[in-house]
Amino acid sequence: MEMIIDFPGGQQVDAHFRGHTIETDQPTTDSAPMPFELFLASIGTCAGIYVLGFCRQRGLPTEGVRILQHNHANAATGLMDRIELEIQVPPTFPEQYHAALIRSAELCKVKKSLEHPPTFNVMTKVVETV
Repeated sequence: MEMIIDFPGGQQVDAHFRGHTIETDQPTTDSAPMPFELFLASIGTCAGIYVLGFCRQRGLPTEGVRILQHNHANAATGLMDRIELEIQVPPTFPEQYHAALIRSAELCKVKKSLEHPPTFNVMTKVVETV
């Protein structure tokens, strides 16, 4: 998958892929989420996709189901030391599926990518302007 990252102005940095544009910004202008916030949100939303899929496959209602994500940063580095995903369900949600919801959320591709991080290769390349 290829993404094009560009700089539309100010503190904005946008990503373009598959016909979508993801806008990011810095707090000084705050017109969009910061890139790191999108990264953190991708963890919870990815887990949510798996929880939603589990419920849909079994015909389980998702009304009242949500994931509360707690991000715990290291005070010295600002990097995440721990991320907790709490799958909240209403009292009517069948208890026999609680553990399976957790297993579903743990299948999240973003989480697995963090557990087995990719290598990075950053370079420059001179190209003609388009």
